[in-house]
Amino acid sequence: MAQAVLFACTMNAVRSPMAAAMLRHLTRDIHIESAGVRAGDLDPLAVEAMEEIGLAIAKHQPRRFEDLEDGSFDLVITLSPEAQHKAMELTRTAATTVEYWPTMDPTAVEGSREQRLSAYRAVRDGLMERLKQRFLAPAAADT
Repeated sequence: MAQAVLFACTMNAVRSPMAAAMLRHLTRDIHIESAGVRAGDLDPLAVEAMEEIGLAIAKHQPRRFEDLEDGSFDLVITLSPEAQHKAMELTRTAATTVEYWPTMDPTAVEGSREQRLSAYRAVRDGLMERLKQRFLAPAAADT
């Protein structure tokens, strides 16, 4: 079991902060951070989607890999191709496991506000399912 996990996506504004908040909710035994290849602006629809399940990310400050104070992680989970490339580059000489979880970018979805929010919910729910499968014991993942 990893002791320090980094979630990474393109701008640390939607997917990686969502994943980090959900894993923090699921377990208290792991140090969890998130970062992006570039720092963007926290997405209000991501904040809303997370509030729907009782998790607050509104105070999250997007940051880049280079902004991390401690770069020693057992596991880096990348959620975008750009983040995967960056993580592989940064960990090539480290004893770090890198897992790529291809995750749709909900900001690319067009349509009504409800259609767009639905895309954020789908990303949130998909990530939650993966997190439970990856980090929880089989009996606990069913709850």
